[in-house]
Amino acid sequence: MSDQNDASSTPSKFRAVLVPHRSLGRKGFLIFMGVVSGLSFFTGLAFYMLGAWPVIGFLGLDIFLIYIAFRLNYHAARIYETVHLTDKELRVTRVYPSGRADSWTFNPYWARLELVEDETGSNRLSVRSHGRELRFGSFLTDDEKRSFAEALRTALHDLRGLRI
Repeated sequence: MSDQNDASSTPSKFRAVLVPHRSLGRKGFLIFMGVVSGLSFFTGLAFYMLGAWPVIGFLGLDIFLIYIAFRLNYHAARIYETVHLTDKELRVTRVYPSGRADSWTFNPYWARLELVEDETGSNRLSVRSHGRELRFGSFLTDDEKRSFAEALRTALHDLRGLRI
């Protein structure tokens, strides 16, 4: 317990919170659901007037499933990761949507940051030290991974007294 308190009392050299990007905010979601509901209502009304009233149930089911899919997506987006660098440690903490948190600690002088750029366009960001590897930031875009890797690599080099 004292190690954790000592590390948190050490001045920060670098701190970042990584969060997934979601292009559709709350207002956009409400507008989208309103448009889908309106279209389904008028389509259902047309089918009802033609005598095909069971179609209304399927249109209602479509709206419900779209809503559930978005809610699950927003729930999954509550994951985030923090990266904290001090003189004593590099700590990566992943907080899941459920609130459970996992934390990994590395010696900043031994930790090696790796950005593996794949031909398929799916880059991987990881920290390696003493045979251990932690992949993190998987929800970031490739450009965000590159930018973050550059910033953290610079902070690690500055901490070690190396200039790049």
